[in-house]
Amino acid sequence: MSGLVLKLAPKERVLVNGAVIENGDRRSRLSIVTPDANILRLRDAISPEDANTPVRRVCYAMQLILTGDVDPQEDRMQMLRRIEELSQVFTDADSRASLAEATDAFLEDNHYRCLKALRALLPRENRLLAIRPS
Repeated sequence: MSGLVLKLAPKERVLVNGAVIENGDRRSRLSIVTPDANILRLRDAISPEDANTPVRRVCYAMQLILTGDVDPQEDRMQMLRRIEELSQVFTDADSRASLAEATDAFLEDNHYRCLKALRALLPRENRLLAIRPS
Protein backbone atom coordinates (compact mmCIF):
# COMPACT_ATOMS: atom_id res chain seq x y z
CA MET A 1 0.00 0.00 0.00
CA SER A 2 1.39 3.39 -0.96
CA GLY A 3 0.31 6.89 -0.20
CA LEU A 4 0.92 9.59 2.34
CA VAL A 5 1.42 8.67 5.99
CA LEU A 6 0.58 11.39 8.49
CA LYS A 7 1.92 11.13 12.01
CA LEU A 8 -0.14 13.48 14.13
CA ALA A 9 0.64 14.87 17.55
CA PRO A 10 -2.12 15.19 20.12
CA LYS A 11 -4.66 17.86 19.13
CA GLU A 12 -2.83 18.49 15.84
CA ARG A 13 -5.01 19.68 12.98
CA VAL A 14 -4.87 18.75 9.33
CA LEU A 15 -6.86 19.96 6.35
CA VAL A 16 -8.20 17.12 4.19
CA ASN A 17 -10.21 18.04 1.09
CA GLY A 18 -11.38 21.26 2.69
CA ALA A 19 -12.32 19.75 6.06
CA VAL A 20 -10.29 20.51 9.19
CA ILE A 21 -9.67 17.34 11.19
CA GLU A 22 -8.28 17.44 14.72
CA ASN A 23 -6.45 14.53 16.26
CA GLY A 24 -7.47 13.26 19.69
CA ASP A 25 -5.46 13.23 22.91
CA ARG A 26 -2.88 10.66 21.71
CA ARG A 27 -0.37 10.52 18.92
CA SER A 28 -1.74 8.76 15.88
CA ARG A 29 -0.81 7.71 12.40
CA LEU A 30 -3.06 7.96 9.38
CA SER A 31 -2.47 6.43 5.96
CA ILE A 32 -3.98 8.44 3.14
CA VAL A 33 -4.49 6.05 0.24
CA THR A 34 -6.54 8.29 -2.05
CA PRO A 35 -3.96 9.61 -4.52
CA ASP A 36 -5.60 12.96 -5.31
CA ALA A 37 -6.62 13.99 -1.78
CA ASN A 38 -5.82 17.60 -0.87
CA ILE A 39 -3.98 17.48 2.46
CA LEU A 40 -2.15 20.12 4.49
CA ARG A 41 -0.90 20.10 8.07
CA LEU A 42 -2.16 23.30 9.60
CA ARG A 43 1.01 23.71 11.66
CA ASP A 44 2.90 23.94 8.34
CA ALA A 45 0.41 26.30 6.70
CA ILE A 46 1.45 29.79 5.72
CA SER A 47 -1.23 32.41 6.31
CA PRO A 48 -1.85 35.06 3.64
CA GLU A 49 -0.37 37.79 5.86
CA ASP A 50 2.79 35.70 6.41
CA ALA A 51 3.35 35.31 2.65
CA ASN A 52 5.58 38.38 2.71
CA THR A 53 8.84 37.15 1.13
CA PRO A 54 9.54 35.66 -2.30
CA VAL A 55 9.82 32.05 -1.12
CA ARG A 56 6.87 32.36 1.25
CA ARG A 57 4.73 33.76 -1.59
CA VAL A 58 5.59 30.81 -3.83
CA CYS A 59 4.98 28.37 -0.97
CA TYR A 60 1.64 30.02 -0.26
CA ALA A 61 0.65 29.77 -3.94
CA MET A 62 1.62 26.09 -3.93
CA GLN A 63 -0.31 25.61 -0.70
CA LEU A 64 -3.44 26.97 -2.40
CA ILE A 65 -3.00 24.42 -5.17
CA LEU A 66 -2.40 21.65 -2.64
CA THR A 67 -5.56 22.48 -0.70
CA GLY A 68 -7.63 22.60 -3.88
CA ASP A 69 -8.33 26.35 -3.64
CA VAL A 70 -6.62 26.93 -7.00
CA ASP A 71 -6.76 24.71 -10.08
CA PRO A 72 -3.20 23.52 -10.82
CA GLN A 73 -3.85 23.40 -14.57
CA GLU A 74 -5.03 27.00 -14.68
CA ASP A 75 -2.07 28.19 -12.57
CA ARG A 76 0.50 25.87 -14.18
CA MET A 77 2.57 28.39 -16.14
CA GLN A 78 2.45 31.00 -13.40
CA MET A 79 3.72 28.50 -10.80
CA LEU A 80 6.54 27.34 -13.07
CA ARG A 81 7.45 30.98 -13.69
CA ARG A 82 7.53 31.65 -9.93
CA ILE A 83 9.86 28.71 -9.35
CA GLU A 84 12.07 29.90 -12.22
CA GLU A 85 12.25 33.38 -10.68
CA LEU A 86 13.50 31.84 -7.44
CA SER A 87 16.20 30.00 -9.37
CA GLN A 88 17.53 33.40 -10.52
CA VAL A 89 18.24 34.27 -6.88
CA PHE A 90 19.09 30.93 -5.29
CA THR A 91 22.08 29.81 -7.33
CA ASP A 92 23.87 27.49 -4.91
CA ALA A 93 23.81 23.73 -5.54
CA ASP A 94 21.51 22.83 -2.64
CA SER A 95 18.93 25.45 -3.58
CA ARG A 96 19.11 24.44 -7.24
CA ALA A 97 18.46 20.84 -6.22
CA SER A 98 15.41 21.89 -4.18
CA LEU A 99 14.08 24.00 -7.04
CA ALA A 100 14.64 21.18 -9.54
CA GLU A 101 12.81 18.82 -7.19
CA ALA A 102 9.95 21.33 -6.86
CA THR A 103 9.69 21.70 -10.63
CA ASP A 104 9.77 17.96 -11.27
CA ALA A 105 7.20 17.31 -8.55
CA PHE A 106 4.90 20.03 -9.88
CA LEU A 107 5.13 18.70 -13.43
CA GLU A 108 4.27 15.24 -12.08
CA ASP A 109 1.27 16.73 -10.20
CA ASN A 110 2.84 15.76 -6.88
CA HIS A 111 1.92 18.98 -5.13
CA TYR A 112 2.83 17.83 -1.63
CA ARG A 113 6.38 16.95 -2.74
CA CYS A 114 6.62 20.29 -4.56
CA LEU A 115 5.64 22.23 -1.45
CA LYS A 116 8.09 20.23 0.64
CA ALA A 117 10.93 21.06 -1.76
CA LEU A 118 10.00 24.74 -1.78
CA ARG A 119 9.78 24.87 2.01
CA ALA A 120 13.38 23.63 2.15
CA LEU A 121 14.38 27.10 0.87
CA LEU A 122 12.76 28.96 3.78
CA PRO A 123 15.71 28.69 6.22
CA ARG A 124 18.12 29.90 3.53
CA GLU A 125 15.84 32.82 2.65
CA ASN A 126 15.55 33.71 6.34
CA ARG A 127 19.34 33.83 6.63
CA LEU A 128 19.66 35.97 3.47
CA LEU A 129 17.02 38.43 4.63
CA ALA A 130 18.63 38.69 8.09
CA ILE A 131 21.79 40.11 6.51
CA ARG A 132 21.34 43.86 6.27
CA PRO A 133 23.98 46.05 4.65
CA SER A 134 25.28 48.79 6.93
